Amino acid sequence: MDDWQTQQEPATSKPRVFRDVLEKLSPGYFALTMGTGIVSIGLHEAGWDLLSGILLVIAALSYVVLWVLYVWRAIVFSKVMKAELRRPEMAFGYFTVVAGTDVLAVRLGAEGFSALSIVLVALAAVLWFIFGYVLPWQVFLTRDGKPILSRVNGTWFIWAVASQSLAIALGIVQPYLVQGQSLVGLLAVLSWSVGVALYAGIAMLVLLRILYFGMTPKEFEPPYWVTMGAMAIAVVAGSKIVGMESTPMVDATRALIAGTVVAFWSYCLWLIPFLMGAGVWRHAVHRVPLAYTPALWSIVFPTGMFAVASINLGRVDSLPVVESIGHGSLIAAVLVWAVVFVAMIRHYALLTWHSRTRG
Repeated sequence: MDDWQTQQEPATSKPRVFRDVLEKLSPGYFALTMGTGIVSIGLHEAGWDLLSGILLVIAALSYVVLWVLYVWRAIVFSKVMKAELRRPEMAFGYFTVVAGTDVLAVRLGAEGFSALSIVLVALAAVLWFIFGYVLPWQVFLTRDGKPILSRVNGTWFIWAVASQSLAIALGIVQPYLVQGQSLVGLLAVLSWSVGVALYAGIAMLVLLRILYFGMTPKEFEPPYWVTMGAMAIAVVAGSKIVGMESTPMVDATRALIAGTVVAFWSYCLWLIPFLMGAGVWRHAVHRVPLAYTPALWSIVFPTGMFAVASINLGRVDSLPVVESIGHGSLIAAVLVWAVVFVAMIRHYALLTWHSRTRG
């Protein structure tokens, strides 16, 4: 690798900067597609089609670019990625690939790109099954000599988010499938149920981690917002399953799932002041610097997901107050998305500028 680097890099530091960025690329960077896509979905449902379309383009472009970068990184920095798969604090970030694929599929389906949406959902289903067995195996059974419980964090909830996102996407594409609707219904209920069970288990692990090892302000990172987002997406996923075409599995669970969504939404609403207060505790009280990191997209997605969940629940169950909360949350989600997106552009623009001036 050193010989390759010596032969390929010119005198400037620009290739070195890109290699550094590629080597350190976050496993959870598909949260960019997730956050942008869910805000686009919310804007579409609220009737703001122009802005929604712009965000759809950004989400689609980010999805393609991230796939290129991830594959490139897997080739050039395979040892780094293999090491990440064994690190409890990082491995579950790769579930953003599944969730990002599902979110994009749902938004494209709303635009009438049903064939492309079906392909993406099929890809997401395959990845969900593979990651759902491989990543936990790597984390739990391939030990690196360090305790696991002390390294549990908010990224673990992305496993539950990926499961719920698949349930939503399956509900969206089911009407376009002439054959296999019963199988789609089965998979939708399966992924929703797994997501709920995972949420409960991970929440217990996070609580145990805090009780046994404590939580410093620096450790309370943005992915803990997924605690709320994972439950908000369960609300949307449950609503989509309730509205699916009749199949044996859907019919058997429809009433049960319908009875949970309001309780799940209420829990999300309760969590928001806690998470905001924790942010004040982290940045205002303890002065942890607020700078751009890819983890900030883990705030965008839950905010947008809560907005979409509130709008959907308010409309389906005729709850005007809940729908109004959803529209207010959507405005907040757009603002959060804009701040993080501008911060991301500024971050990489400064990296490029500094590499040029050093060169």
